[in-house]
This record gives sequence, structure tokens and C-alpha cells, in this order.
Amino acid sequence: MTWLTLLIGAIVGMFSGVVGIGGGILFVPALVWLYGMDQHKAQGTSLGALLAPVGLLAFMEYYRKGNADIRVAALLAAGFLVGGYFGATGAQMISEVVLRRVFAGTLVAVGGWMFFHS
Repeated sequence: MTWLTLLIGAIVGMFSGVVGIGGGILFVPALVWLYGMDQHKAQGTSLGALLAPVGLLAFMEYYRKGNADIRVAALLAAGFLVGGYFGATGAQMISEVVLRRVFAGTLVAVGGWMFFHS
């Protein structure tokens, strides 16, 4: 199980580095399907895996090539810090089924928007 977990982390890390997607988009479904976690536990585990400095090396590579805006990244991080707390607090009050549907709906909406508005 340890090797599978490391492999999943490496694969998700590669996708994140290539296309800049949040690891949670891939981690959460993997944890639900492969580990049988419920939605709350999968989301919490994903957030734990993504704590800094997980993206540091990928960020440094983008920054070295002039493809990262530190000011915007810092402001996003500050907003994410506060928003993440309140979002996580609210998520604890939502049923498993509703939370899973919100997660899936978010993926579909964002994916659809990106696909049709390229």
C-alpha cells in the first residue's frame, strides 16, 4: 500500500506540474476509489498532502522561466488560507452525498467551461 500511495502521489504531481491543476482534483477521487475513503476523509487527506512545500519545486521551475507572479500567488495563498478554513468548517456540516455531488459538479462545471471557452 505504501508503494501504491507513493506512485499515486508521483503521478498526480506530474499532472499538476504539467497542467497546473490542483492535486485535489485527482487525489480526492483516487482516495475514494482506491482506498475506500468517504468524501470528507478523502478531502481532508488531500488537503494534508498538499500542505506547503509540496508545490515548491514545481513553482520554482515556473518562476525560473518567468512564468509565475509572486504577488498574485501570495495574495491567492492568503485568501486560500482564510477561505479554506471557512470552507472546511462548512463542509463538516454537509452530508457525504451532498458533498460528493458538490465536488463532482464543480469538476464538471470547471471542465466544461475550460473546454468550451478556450
